[in-house]
Amino acid sequence: MIKWGKSTKIEWYSFLASMPLISLGLNYVLYDDRLFRDYRIWLVSFPLVFVAGMITWYIHVLYSHNAQRKYPEVSQSTKRILLKCTVNIFVMTPAILIVFFLYDRLHILGYRLTNDDLLKGLLVGFAVNLVFSTLWEALYIMDKHRESIAEKELVSQMSLQQEFDVLKSQVNPHFLFNCFNTLSSLITEDAAKAEVFLDELSKVYRYLLRNNEAGLSTLENEMKFIESYFRLLKTRHGDAVQFQVESDKRYNHYLLPSLSLQLLVENAVKHNVLSKNKPLVIDIFTTAGNKLIVNNNLQRRTKKGPSNKIGLDNIKMKYRLLGQNGFHVMEDGKNFTVVLPLIWDNNIEKKWMAGQTSAANS
Repeated sequence: MIKWGKSTKIEWYSFLASMPLISLGLNYVLYDDRLFRDYRIWLVSFPLVFVAGMITWYIHVLYSHNAQRKYPEVSQSTKRILLKCTVNIFVMTPAILIVFFLYDRLHILGYRLTNDDLLKGLLVGFAVNLVFSTLWEALYIMDKHRESIAEKELVSQMSLQQEFDVLKSQVNPHFLFNCFNTLSSLITEDAAKAEVFLDELSKVYRYLLRNNEAGLSTLENEMKFIESYFRLLKTRHGDAVQFQVESDKRYNHYLLPSLSLQLLVENAVKHNVLSKNKPLVIDIFTTAGNKLIVNNNLQRRTKKGPSNKIGLDNIKMKYRLLGQNGFHVMEDGKNFTVVLPLIWDNNIEKKWMAGQTSAANS
């Protein structure tokens, strides 16, 4: 059963662009050279053919839409095209002959039907329907292909968002676990320091929870956070850890994965010897080319503690999921350096928020 519906803009445009030429061709078949001598053909026959053409065109649109509803997938194109061809050959093309029979029956402007006119009419009807069907089918397949690509991108985006969320969820318990270990040590060593540490920890952890939800943070916020985090380290290690920051303010609103600096500083503290005579020096600074450098002097611990490798792997994976190149880790025996690309993209947060919303609605 045919379902009534609206035609698309391209269907209307194709009709309005082609119908004047079709009307001209049919009237030439009907009246030959009279077309250029008898003004009545332009006043009477042209509007009649135009109206008949609009009716035929709309029926064509309805059958085309029904074929698309019945066989909507690109993989079903063969069935859809065969159905359209069947309708066009056995219904739509012969329908144009009705115009010739009516003109002959009603003697419109003195027309008399001939076998030659029937053949020409069939050819015109076939050519017109072939052009419309080919154009609409090609556009339909292109639209379905674009939809397929968009769906794949959405699925891929949702998958990446899920992976990104997993990476974010690793950071909070990892950070909290390490801080509790430090707090436990301080309680037995220095209760006063433990109290200061706990107070700083509560401030830092509130900030951490708030910013890690976004996945990305501005460099300005990351710098503020790492300064707060460094106060925790100073409470625990004193002058055994030194911290130097130099950031160009023009990069303040650039983005990087949240808590990247905290993970890198934590790794540096974990894997290096800390002493007042030989302090661990951590430098964080921006450079040309939208880069943030985190560097520390190497003084490896002889006895390595357990490591779950969350730090570097976590940051590296986040940059990969964001499609951002430029993350590098370098070591020369004296220094350990990590290069973090700073991201300037007004739409990147919206993209990840859209992916997060889609995943939540699934």
